[in-house]
Amino acid sequence: MTYYTMQGQVPKKRHTQMRQSNGQLYTEELFGREGFSGRQSLLYHITPPTNVTQVRDLGSVAREFSFLGPLVHRHLRTLTLPPPALQNAVDGRVILLGNEDVALGVAVVTEAMDYFYRTAEGDELFFVHQGHGMIETIFGRLDYRSGDYVVLPVGTTYRVIPTAGEVTRLLVIEAQGQIAIPKRYMNEAGQMMEHAPFCERDFRLPQLETHDEQGNFEVRVRARKQLTSFVLPFHPFDVVGWDGALYPYIFNIADFEPITGRIHQPPPVHQTFSGENFVICSFVPRKMDYHPEAIPVPYHHSNIESDEVLYYVDGHFMSRKGIEIGSLTLHPAGIAHGPHPGVVENSLGVADTAEWAVMLDAFHPLGLTAAALAIEDPQYMYSWRL
Repeated sequence: MTYYTMQGQVPKKRHTQMRQSNGQLYTEELFGREGFSGRQSLLYHITPPTNVTQVRDLGSVAREFSFLGPLVHRHLRTLTLPPPALQNAVDGRVILLGNEDVALGVAVVTEAMDYFYRTAEGDELFFVHQGHGMIETIFGRLDYRSGDYVVLPVGTTYRVIPTAGEVTRLLVIEAQGQIAIPKRYMNEAGQMMEHAPFCERDFRLPQLETHDEQGNFEVRVRARKQLTSFVLPFHPFDVVGWDGALYPYIFNIADFEPITGRIHQPPPVHQTFSGENFVICSFVPRKMDYHPEAIPVPYHHSNIESDEVLYYVDGHFMSRKGIEIGSLTLHPAGIAHGPHPGVVENSLGVADTAEWAVMLDAFHPLGLTAAALAIEDPQYMYSWRL
């Protein structure tokens, strides 16, 4: 996020005294990017966040991606994945694709996390395919629902609690840098401009909830491809106030206003977020091209310098056959792809589309995990045969 906000109790001036009712000082913490130069927020704790009673090494969490095999288009049926032993939002993740910049996977969440979590490697993004629940964060509570993009800045401590009796299905994107609003949507003051397909009114911010509790609270931290457990004698969400321009937020895909034209518009009009060497786009129901001779489906194209990933959320994706809800396709750089045979003729004269999908374009090659290869449709590459 780029705009300033404030919640709870903060002192009049930065880095000045603010005392508790017992006379003790609140502890100020700078939560910021790029040292002291990037976006930041200031948080005020009841207990110093450095107060730790136990540290344990939980081992390596490095990802292994295979780049072997022929250069082919791939179709992964994520709904066929076997459930992991633990089905919370962290242990239940199944990473499918990735490189040095970004990793992408899914999680089927049926249980609340019994610990807190944060990553020091980069921002995280959850797309809520199905379900409801809440994400408790150090900045406050975020209530999520189907269609939500949840953006969690690097270093944000959180835990995910699905609504009891419901299943939450997540598309998970782990960045090695930041996930941000595209710069072309913002003016020099950081305000979103009139041509942007969404604006600040569409964002939902965390609502501060202060926990003043003693006990044993575990926080697991991912950093340097290792996982470390820290036990605190106080609840980690003991923040009484914060202000700044760096915090988690939610944007729902239904609030994305599609940009249309007389002839087919290229994928950048669907861009929703930007990352370091990747972009994220939203495909939503929209009016189709209205030139009298327009071809509504995408034209054939070669991803000469990017790998294209599409996650199919709902509706009918006009340019594809054999795709189902929860399908994930990878169209790698180096070979062309486009609409399936017969689709172009069938699309002529169609006035609108009802597709919902999330796309990630990576500008460095994506490898696959063993879990991805186990759910691959081997015939997808040949589905364009005439």
